[in-house]
Amino acid sequence: MASRADSRLFGHTLGTPQLEVVEALEFFARLGLDGAEVIWENGYRSALPEGDGDISKLIRATSRALGLEIGCLTPYMTGLNSLDESERRRDIERFVACIQTAESLGCSLVRVYSGRLLEHDQPNRVEHWKRLTDSLSQLAKIAAEAGVTLAVENHFNTMTVTAEQTVALIAEIGSDAIGALYDQANLAFTHSEMYPEAINLQKSAICYVHVKDLEFLDQAVPFTGGNSVMRVETEQRAVRSRVIGDGILEWPAILSALAEVGYRGPYSLEYEYRWHPQDLPDPEIGFSIGRQRLRSMLDSIVVPKADGIVPTA
Repeated sequence: MASRADSRLFGHTLGTPQLEVVEALEFFARLGLDGAEVIWENGYRSALPEGDGDISKLIRATSRALGLEIGCLTPYMTGLNSLDESERRRDIERFVACIQTAESLGCSLVRVYSGRLLEHDQPNRVEHWKRLTDSLSQLAKIAAEAGVTLAVENHFNTMTVTAEQTVALIAEIGSDAIGALYDQANLAFTHSEMYPEAINLQKSAICYVHVKDLEFLDQAVPFTGGNSVMRVETEQRAVRSRVIGDGILEWPAILSALAEVGYRGPYSLEYEYRWHPQDLPDPEIGFSIGRQRLRSMLDSIVVPKADGIVPTA
């Protein structure tokens, strides 16, 4: 008998800046989500502060009581490829602490920014790449021992902007503890691969998927990126964030393509309310609509199997 696809839906605390992290977990559980992607960062209300064991214990107890999985921790270190060795060592140490926290929470994924690569860094790209691969090789060994997978995101102003760059990095590290975090919205607004190519390139590496939507203000405007990895400043943006289904991304087709290549991992609703509240409905509304639409899309997918047509969810 063919198995049904895993289609766990996670809420992302990027979308809940008004809530304490425990409140965000309760909110996700109330919406009927299966798990949470929790930001690991100091100074953000809806995040797990770095090194705070008491809050980690509270989050673990809360998630268990709610029947909600802590599926991914999301740190914001960008120095893994830094030519400043003190910065690189500092971020490696912070990343080790994040992996240890994930292990203590029973969390199987940690999101990875592949360093920082702005326009003025390009002449030293080869050296930045060497530092990045060294850092991630070290971290992959630690992650493997902890039972954690490092999910390298397709993300602007890093060394894995494109799907092609992402799979090249993963291949060079050569560890089962590192995979690809597929983010088609990020690929779209950087004018990188369209979804058929992006999924085909990464199909053996995808361990996690971010789900969000957008529309272009002017599709002819090239992506310039600005000076940050975390966000594009308002005056440099070429897109608006949208609830999934209200933007340009072909999510039913994307989800079908993922199912066809055998992806059975979770989907995270990366609702960008922290960065772009002016673009989006209140999280109570936006998350609810996004969950309903994503669930409906997944439930409607059928994938040809040798023994017949089998629903993916």
